[in-house]
Amino acid sequence: MGDQVPIEEGLFTWPSDDPKLIGSECQECSAIVFPAQSGCPRCTSDNTQMKELGTRGNLWTWTIQGFPPKSPPYEGEIDNFEPFGVGYVEIHDEVKVETRLTVADKEALEIGMEMELTFVPLFTDDDGNEVITFAFAPVAG
Repeated sequence: MGDQVPIEEGLFTWPSDDPKLIGSECQECSAIVFPAQSGCPRCTSDNTQMKELGTRGNLWTWTIQGFPPKSPPYEGEIDNFEPFGVGYVEIHDEVKVETRLTVADKEALEIGMEMELTFVPLFTDDDGNEVITFAFAPVAG
């Protein structure tokens, strides 16, 4: 069996005992973006620094992806596709992150609910590695 590998280098700290998303913060206007960028979309400064983002936030909006995304970039078998939740989670009033959700049940999702960062397997690559991505899950309780 292979290793767990991130879907894309630089999106989150991996491997890590406490993995976090990696964004960037503008040193001129304090704008925070995800994924990290070398330039600021707010003030156009190129003075940005990497920033590890928080692991909790609130669900800002959401929907259920009920059909397979186009391939590429979608990796996975079309015949085994299962609908999944997708939404925006606002982390600490700093940045909204577009994200996969661990829940695809419209009765279990509510705008404003507290969410927590987690990591989920997407597929197994040709080398036998389990490719993982980030997602957000409702906070229990």
